[in-house]
Amino acid sequence: MPPAKFGGGYKDDGPGDGPAIDPDTIPDAVPRPEPLHRFANNPYSVFGRHYVPQREFKPYKARGIGSWYGRRYHGQKTSSGEIYDMYAMTAAHPVLPIPSYVRVTNPANGKSVVVRINDRGPFHAGREIDLSWTAAYKLGYIGQGSTLVEVESVLPGHALAAAVPRSGNPGTQSEPAPTVTEDPIAALAAAEPEPSLPQVQDGRGHFLQLGAFGNRDNAEALRMRLARELGELSGKLVVQANGGLFRVQLGPWPDAAAAQLAGGRLRESFGMAPVVVQR
Repeated sequence: MPPAKFGGGYKDDGPGDGPAIDPDTIPDAVPRPEPLHRFANNPYSVFGRHYVPQREFKPYKARGIGSWYGRRYHGQKTSSGEIYDMYAMTAAHPVLPIPSYVRVTNPANGKSVVVRINDRGPFHAGREIDLSWTAAYKLGYIGQGSTLVEVESVLPGHALAAAVPRSGNPGTQSEPAPTVTEDPIAALAAAEPEPSLPQVQDGRGHFLQLGAFGNRDNAEALRMRLARELGELSGKLVVQANGGLFRVQLGPWPDAAAAQLAGGRLRESFGMAPVVVQR
């Protein structure tokens, strides 16, 4: 049997023959007061790493790698439940509040945009933010797939200061990386249990656990996002509901060795760090 192919790649993720909307005519997001999303700011786990999103609006400033996502996710649900629009000025971030607003600057050319955070990600190692296709176009790095960017929170009612590119080494952040904890997921499930749902009947064997959430919508959003990345392996993605948690898993494989081999492919291709579990 030939090895499984892993899909994905930014070069085929643009608008195709041409954008449906002229991106130069699309204005920046305008910060406005909005209530925090009920579920999208709960702690969660993806690829073996635990994240604790901010639950209040406060200054944030970081420097790291920015990527973008386009038509492969266009029309799909985001972590906020909103439909992803590659022509909107939006972005995904691992821990900033949903919704919130940030200015993103490309220090290589001095261009900057203001976007609205309405999704979670990116989950590839070393990345800071995932911009919509339009936002990345405006920053001038569509053809590269990713570039060094500076991210700074914009609070509603506060004046937008002029962007000032700063020097520094790629990947260096001016503030600490996203806060992580040992295991907030179990505490979340005990504190805010979801309504009991029947367990997914998806077989027994060894699985790769890719994420765990206290809300099914967030788990489904990650499953759909990963389905676009994993090519023919997407058929092995399941959401396992048990004990108030919704776990995104890939499998089953007949034994631990096969699961570990597949996990190694994920690490090599995407920087993922899946955990092997048995059911």
